[in-house]
Amino acid sequence: MDQPAPIAGNPGPPAAPPPLRQRLTIPVLAFGGILMAVMQTVVVPLLPDLPRLTHASAGTVSWTVTATLLAGAVLTPVLGRAGDMYGKRRVLTGALALMTVGSVMCALSSDITVLIVARALQGAAASVVPLSISILRDELPPERRGSAVALMSSTVGIGAALGLPLAALVVQYYDWHTMFWLTSLLGAVGVAAVGWAVRESPVRESGRFDVLGALGLAAGLTCLLLGVSQGGEWGWGSPRVLGLFGAAVLVLALWWWQQLRTEQPLVDLHLVTRPRVGLSHVAALLTGFAFYANSLVTAQLVQAPKTTGYGLGLSIVATGLCLLPGGVTMLLFSPLSARISATRGPRITLALGAAVIACGYVVRIADSRDLWMIILGATVVATGTTLAYSALPTLILRAVPANQTASANGVNVLMRTIGQATSSAAVAAVLTHHTSLVGGAPVATLHGYLLAFAMAGVVALVAGGAALSIPGDRAPDDTPRAGSRTESARDDALEGA
Repeated sequence: MDQPAPIAGNPGPPAAPPPLRQRLTIPVLAFGGILMAVMQTVVVPLLPDLPRLTHASAGTVSWTVTATLLAGAVLTPVLGRAGDMYGKRRVLTGALALMTVGSVMCALSSDITVLIVARALQGAAASVVPLSISILRDELPPERRGSAVALMSSTVGIGAALGLPLAALVVQYYDWHTMFWLTSLLGAVGVAAVGWAVRESPVRESGRFDVLGALGLAAGLTCLLLGVSQGGEWGWGSPRVLGLFGAAVLVLALWWWQQLRTEQPLVDLHLVTRPRVGLSHVAALLTGFAFYANSLVTAQLVQAPKTTGYGLGLSIVATGLCLLPGGVTMLLFSPLSARISATRGPRITLALGAAVIACGYVVRIADSRDLWMIILGATVVATGTTLAYSALPTLILRAVPANQTASANGVNVLMRTIGQATSSAAVAAVLTHHTSLVGGAPVATLHGYLLAFAMAGVVALVAGGAALSIPGDRAPDDTPRAGSRTESARDDALEGA
């Protein structure tokens, strides 16, 4: 007997909506990314007063920033690899918990040693974004993945833009410990929310963790970034800085040799050296350099005294509000970035973002005296950063196996961190060499600021060139899923395309 033909146009019962926890996965992960960026910036308004509050020297107090930078750079690739092997949600929860513990320690103590150790613990949160992006790849269908990854990438700028004025307001009107009690509460909420709303990813990398590789990378990066971050204070030609750079070269060379010979390396260098991955990391380093100069220079420029002839003499709260439009722009433009990547490919989005960053610095060079032009230029740079930072994880997702996503994105974030540290040192060197006496104190000249803008703009253009040099994108559903250290012959053909 023939079966009855289906009635045309009858789609059947509607699909049940996803459970509440699944719907909240993206917002919860985005909250974690914003919280991480807020945590990194909240100490900035305190820096001028911390020597008095902690009875420590200014040089010692600067370690509350340096410790977070070093810990974040070292732990990001390590925790990314751990997430690929032992569970991304588990490691993500641990990173947020360490960040929260560090915040509680800051809230309970005024001892500078405790504060530095606490800030180092908070550096673990730098791994939140790459781990979250890896979770999104595993959990979301391809049609939703692009916009979610773009939003996750933009949380870095959004959190930084929110953190500075929020921290300044708290410091101005309350005891400074209140700020850390507030971030402790937010951190606890983040840990609980991830545990409730985020499902553990089933995609794992088997094998044993490369402890020797982790220790070698930690030692090499510590020497490198310590030399970069302290070179201006200690002297670039001083024995300490030269010794650190020499040690970094030696340790990282030995680490590279060890990684190529171990069966299950911390970082798959065979994958990293492929043009599609390696050039993405180079572009990340250059983009991080170009982006970070915007925040550094803008904050100093608008706070410069009016007696300089160009400074606006703004408070730290007003300075944070100047950067706030850039954070809002990053939130609004992240869907556009995902749309461009879906239609044109992420390398085009990355190149476009680098070009927009360069245009923003052209605006900064054209007029850095009027407040509205300063805000406009900074916002244009933030817009370009949104496009670039949103494209970088997508490039990595399309180029690496699924069971190496967190570690590969961790390396990409590490390259951004190195770029930011280098940018900080380069901007400081430029401004130090272009100063004039104002009220008996050396103050950077407007010419020095313009040179810093020009330097960052040129680096942005080089980043765009690196982006266009990346071999053609592969569709998301064609991403390699195997965990082997070598890819197929088809991948080799794509590399040469």
